[in-house]
Amino acid sequence: MISRSIFDNISPLDHRYSMRSEEFEEYSRYLSERAKIRYQSEVELALVKALAKNGICSDEVVKEVEQAIIELSPEEVYAEEKKTRHNIRALVNCIQKRVSEAAKPYIHFTTTSFDIVDTANSLRYKETAEKLIVPTLKKLEKVLMEIALREKDTVQVGRTHGQHAVPVTFGFAVAEYVSRFGNKIQSVEESAKNLRGKISGAVGAYNASHLFFDNPEEFEADVLAELGLEASTHSTQIVEPEYITDFVHSLIACFGVLASFSDDMRHLQRSEIGEVGEHFGKDQVGSSTMPHKRNPINYENVKSMWKAFMPHMVTVYQDQLSEHQRDLTNSASSRFIPEIIVGLLSSVNRLIRVCEKLVVDHKNIKKNFEMNKEMIVAEPLYILLASYGHPDAHEVVRKLTLESQQTGETLRDLIQKSDELKPYWEKLTDKQVELLINPEKYTGIASEKVVKVVDYWSSKLNIDLD
Repeated sequence: MISRSIFDNISPLDHRYSMRSEEFEEYSRYLSERAKIRYQSEVELALVKALAKNGICSDEVVKEVEQAIIELSPEEVYAEEKKTRHNIRALVNCIQKRVSEAAKPYIHFTTTSFDIVDTANSLRYKETAEKLIVPTLKKLEKVLMEIALREKDTVQVGRTHGQHAVPVTFGFAVAEYVSRFGNKIQSVEESAKNLRGKISGAVGAYNASHLFFDNPEEFEADVLAELGLEASTHSTQIVEPEYITDFVHSLIACFGVLASFSDDMRHLQRSEIGEVGEHFGKDQVGSSTMPHKRNPINYENVKSMWKAFMPHMVTVYQDQLSEHQRDLTNSASSRFIPEIIVGLLSSVNRLIRVCEKLVVDHKNIKKNFEMNKEMIVAEPLYILLASYGHPDAHEVVRKLTLESQQTGETLRDLIQKSDELKPYWEKLTDKQVELLINPEKYTGIASEKVVKVVDYWSSKLNIDLD
């Protein structure tokens, strides 16, 4: 077995982003080359189990193959592949070396390589999603929900086009990502459950299995049932590629939501905004030359990782094309799908750590809100004037805002000085006047919406917040 320092590795996933050994070991269990060979072996075993079920071979053969794949090592398979120049034939040879002469004929019986490869990939990605990806995504979703609820009443100036708009709450801003992320978690779950396998032979027409089974599709179903999979509706030498395409797309779309969230949090940490902050360790350094800096490195890292892995989706789309019953143009490119998963998981775990310690600067949020709070009332003022019959309410309020900026007087003071507008002011209800005097109360149902969004997705995703 080759012993190599992680710092001799080429991919940053295998050195820089594998430093948290407990996370890397978990990823490796499903996504490493060792894991891939193990899953392929499980498909070969499922095949023999189905053959025994249908009376083609004995239960003793099943026991022999079970023991053989327990003993199998990736080093052995790779050594064999140097001779065969074929990975699945190498795997089959290594299993056959460990079983009796009577059992050897039933290894890989009636199947083609990609019966094993595609089925094994569907199985391991399905299990990766169920046992690793979705639980990790839900853990982050729970953290976001907790922040949203905690800050549901924290008044914050809303921002559109980078400009101050009308009030929201910080919890409302986070609830956007609770909802978007929840949708994507659901997509990951659904697309993973729909991953399919095949045991239909060299061109997908069941040519070989039909020699032994009147209904080879039933035999295929028997094999796949051992693995908890269903068959592709139609297959050639490969499973229809759209199943895996949809799965990877759900991962990339999920990554995009996290990049968007990270971008927002990064902007809110700008020196002139300073509404949130990352927890900084006592020995942490923000700049090699400027000791005062505290850079938003974690949110920037997530966006950077998204930039690295998002374009891989184009390659996955290209893998939908395979000439006739199959070509080899996806053989190398499809091997990089585990990297997409690891890149996503690495970023999700980073966000869990940083969001659990998210610092919200309520003083700065209030300061930023008050910077333009008198202008914020322009929207409700214009709408109220229109509701009481003013024929050109938007234009008159626009001119008032210019006058307010020049004179420093508030909009509500200016409207009461205007002979034209004062009668409209006098028609306002106490509630309407209260909102114009105290703009921080003009938050609509932001707080209530946070609760609704969190309740909806906690129920939908079965996330316990107690």
